[in-house]
Amino acid sequence: MTTVVVSVAVLVVLVLAVVVFVSRRDRDRLSSEEDQTAVRHAGADQRRHEAERHLASGLAERHRNPPST
Repeated sequence: MTTVVVSVAVLVVLVLAVVVFVSRRDRDRLSSEEDQTAVRHAGADQRRHEAERHLASGLAERHRNPPST
């Protein structure tokens, strides 16, 4: 009886170890691809926002200070 309980316990530990290993490996592989895409999109959004802000500040500056003749 003790042998059966120990064998089942060892089997459960091995199955859990395999599940943890496979899930961690898959998560690392998927997250790196998603992270690269997210970083690329975030950089593009940031550059677009900076360009819009630069344009808006230039337009606002022109309206505040008309050119002198």
